[in-house]
Amino acid sequence: MAQQGNVGELLSMLDSPSLGVLEDITAAFKDNLICDRGPMLVNNLVDYYLETNSQQALHILSTLQEPHDKHLLDKINEYMGKAATRLPILSLLGHVIRRQPSWKHKLSQAPLLLSLLKCLKTDTDVVVLTTGVLVLITMLPMIPQSGKQYLHDFFGIFGRLSAWCLQNPGHVAEIYLVHLHASVYALFHRLYGMYPCNFVSFLRSHYSMKENLETFEEVVKPMMEHVRIHPELVTGSKDHELDPRRWKRLETHDVVIECAKISLDPAEASYEDGYYSASRKPCTNLKHHQTDPSASHYIDTQSSYGKICLMANEYPFPGRKWALEQRGILLSHLKSSSWAL
Repeated sequence: MAQQGNVGELLSMLDSPSLGVLEDITAAFKDNLICDRGPMLVNNLVDYYLETNSQQALHILSTLQEPHDKHLLDKINEYMGKAATRLPILSLLGHVIRRQPSWKHKLSQAPLLLSLLKCLKTDTDVVVLTTGVLVLITMLPMIPQSGKQYLHDFFGIFGRLSAWCLQNPGHVAEIYLVHLHASVYALFHRLYGMYPCNFVSFLRSHYSMKENLETFEEVVKPMMEHVRIHPELVTGSKDHELDPRRWKRLETHDVVIECAKISLDPAEASYEDGYYSASRKPCTNLKHHQTDPSASHYIDTQSSYGKICLMANEYPFPGRKWALEQRGILLSHLKSSSWAL
């Protein structure tokens, strides 16, 4: 069993410039994780990652196996409750679930999911909201059966953030608002692709209210112009699409591909088609500055914000041209959320 002093020693060498030392330290951590089934090692690795943004710590955390999945999710959940660490911990969560871990099905029962939903329903930091939406979009195909329990939460988040895109209650810079708008657009695709009957029912009910009509006309209606009529609207039902048996035959990538099939947006469809292969790629450490925004790693690696930039290029909403011109600035500001979906 690893002692606290030994863990500190290992952490101090985790980002050694020597490849040989790095391999030995990483192997030592993995051996300790096999022998020690307690939470101490995982907790120390999470703390170290938040302090240093260590890519080696990120790699170890992203490849954890049972029983350490519970320790990791509990620690992430702890930091989700603190405003100062919410953004970097969401970034860590994004990196982890992007790898589609073997324990991904446990996410639907983890307290962390409730914390994520609470964040998206109450937080007022636009970068946190954008990152949180992207985490949720990535997570949904892994836990499609969670719709039965949390569907109203998913729809409520969509309604809240759609209105936010129009009203901008935080008076944030337009560049951030554009990217929140694009992430909400991606959420629209995911919810419509997975739960069309229930989602259309929500849209009809929510946007028939007078106070929501402007949001529908300016934000939601243009999104609807970028999707096909979902076959489930004809052959399915609200109950059927929430039936756990519907999802048992589908793997995560199958759900994502089904969502892509109803999209008329080339950027969205091409992204979804590459989802499964992208999930197998290693995390890429993005550079802080980009001399050529058009050659950004955010696009080359299909990262979360690369996807948004691609959608911003295809999807017409206010500020799009200006946002694209300012993409280099955004890359610098949002470096901490560089994980790929």
